[in-house]
Amino acid sequence: MTTIGKQPPTLPLDWADHLCLLYMPHPLRLNAVALISPQNHPIFIRTFQKGDELKYHYVAHTSLDVIEERISGATKPTECYLGLLYVMDDVAAYGYVTPLKMKMVIALALTDSVVRDVDVIMIFRALHMAFYQAVSNPFLKLDAAMDSTADYSPYQVVGNAKLKRLRRKVDEIYRSLGIPAP
Repeated sequence: MTTIGKQPPTLPLDWADHLCLLYMPHPLRLNAVALISPQNHPIFIRTFQKGDELKYHYVAHTSLDVIEERISGATKPTECYLGLLYVMDDVAAYGYVTPLKMKMVIALALTDSVVRDVDVIMIFRALHMAFYQAVSNPFLKLDAAMDSTADYSPYQVVGNAKLKRLRRKVDEIYRSLGIPAP
């Protein structure tokens, strides 16, 4: 059957579909995602390895030292992507800083395959968009009363309970890499 002049129907693709369509010869194994406020308070840490939550909190916090060193250098970075931050045991930590100084860290499992910067940048852009969409929710209350410190980020007050949409989007990104979310 031929259809002359007719185009097959196309479905709109969102950012997770674009990430899935990206050619990745060997799927990256994402172990953890950390979003950190400009004041260096963890906003969201999602681990995909059971029993290693403390390890990935440590990875996120130690990544902050490397990120601060790179962004406070003599030359100001022109890109958000900071590249490979460090390698620890079986994990490689990559960093990204948004224009508003929010920091993102992902922990990838070390494998024999080559990790392309393009693949990692696509993950960070998808995470950045997911965070932006979650925080842009007009029903999300960010101005909760803060009782302790003045420099405490309003995003920290939100906590994991109110960022369910962000958690779902991070799980979608994880699944788009070819691995079912736990």
